Amino acid sequence: MAVAFNDLRRGIGQAQPALEAAALRVLRSGWFVLGDALTQFESTFAAYCGAADCVGMGNGTDAIELALRALGVVAGDRVACVANAGFYASTAVLAIGAQPQFVDIDPATLLLDVGQAQEAVRTRPKALVVTHLFGRLAPIEALLPLAMQFGVPVVEDCAQAHGAERQGMRAGAFGAIGCFSFYPTKNLGALGDGGACVTSDPSLAKRLRALRQYGWAGKYRIETAGGRNSRLDELQAALLSVRLPQLDAANGRRREIAARYAARIHQPAVALPGPAGADDVVHLYVLRSGCRDRLAAHLRARGIGCDVHYPVPDHRQPAYRERFASVALPQTERACAEVLSLPCFPELGDPEIDEVADVINAFDPAATGSARA
Repeated sequence: MAVAFNDLRRGIGQAQPALEAAALRVLRSGWFVLGDALTQFESTFAAYCGAADCVGMGNGTDAIELALRALGVVAGDRVACVANAGFYASTAVLAIGAQPQFVDIDPATLLLDVGQAQEAVRTRPKALVVTHLFGRLAPIEALLPLAMQFGVPVVEDCAQAHGAERQGMRAGAFGAIGCFSFYPTKNLGALGDGGACVTSDPSLAKRLRALRQYGWAGKYRIETAGGRNSRLDELQAALLSVRLPQLDAANGRRREIAARYAARIHQPAVALPGPAGADDVVHLYVLRSGCRDRLAAHLRARGIGCDVHYPVPDHRQPAYRERFASVALPQTERACAEVLSLPCFPELGDPEIDEVADVINAFDPAATGSARA
C-alpha cells in the first residue's frame, strides 16, 4: 500500500537489539511465568502510572473482568459502560453474568457523556467503567465525584490511553482500578497478548493477584471465587520493560501526526477530532463523515490504509441484538456509522501524512452531500 494503516515492523525494528537481548535473558533464566521480569515490569509500570501497584494479566479484557470481580461484581449485577468501544468492556461484564447498562456518549468527544452518566449512577449500578477511547481521557474529574456520591466504584478502561495525563495524574490512577491492554497495536504494545490492572488499594491488589491465578491464597488452595488463569508471562513483561521508556516520546510523535493532519485536511465532508493535548495520546486518529463508507473506499482505492473503530455498537451486535432490543443510544449509533480511523503510528513519516491528507482533500462527496457534524 502507499500508506499502511499500521506497520509494527518499523517500531519493532528500531528496538530489535534490545528486545532480542531481553528475550534471551528470559530464555536463559529458565523461569517463564511469575518471575523477576514480571515483578520488575509491574513495579516500573505502577510507578509510571502513579499507582501503588500493578498486577499483570493475560490480556486487557481479562483485566477488566477481574477488576470488576475484585470490586465484588457478580452475576445479575449491573455495570454502566459505553457501547461504542468494541464490546471489550461488555465482554468482561457478560463473562461474569452481569448486565451492561449502556450509557450514551458526548457527540463532540465520543466519550462517556457526563449528564447521561449521572443518570446512570443514580440507579446505583455495581460499577462504572470509564473508557478512555482513542487515546483521549474521558471527563474523569467530573465523573468520579458523581460516582462517589452514589457509592459506585469506577474502573478505568485505559487500553488505548497509556500515558494520557490530566492535572498531573495519568490514566489508570484516577479510579479504583485502571485496566490496560498490551496488544501489539497499543501505544505500549507487547509482541503478543498482555494486560494489567493498576491500583493504589492494597486490598484490591491482593484480590487481583489471587483472581489472576485461579483464586489461590496459596498453591492449590482457592479462597477467592471467580478466579482464572490470566498471567502476563515473563517474555512479554521483559519486552514491555524495554518499550516503556520510549512510550512518552512515541506519544509525542502521535500528537505531532494529529496536528499535521488537522493542519492539512481541508475537506468539508469530514469532521476532525479536537486538538490533542497531554490528555490525548492519539492511539487512533478518528474523523467523522456522513459518507464514511464512500470515503473509506476512496482511500483504499488509492492505497491508503484505514479502518473503522467501531462499526457496530455493543447493543446492536447480532449475537445480543434481541437482548438489548429496547436500548436506544442515538449519539452512539450515529457515531458508529460515521467514524473512520486514519494511519497514525509513531513511525509514520510526514510525506505519508501529507499524502493521506491530499487524498482526503481530493474526495468528492457530492453524491452523498456534506458530512454531518
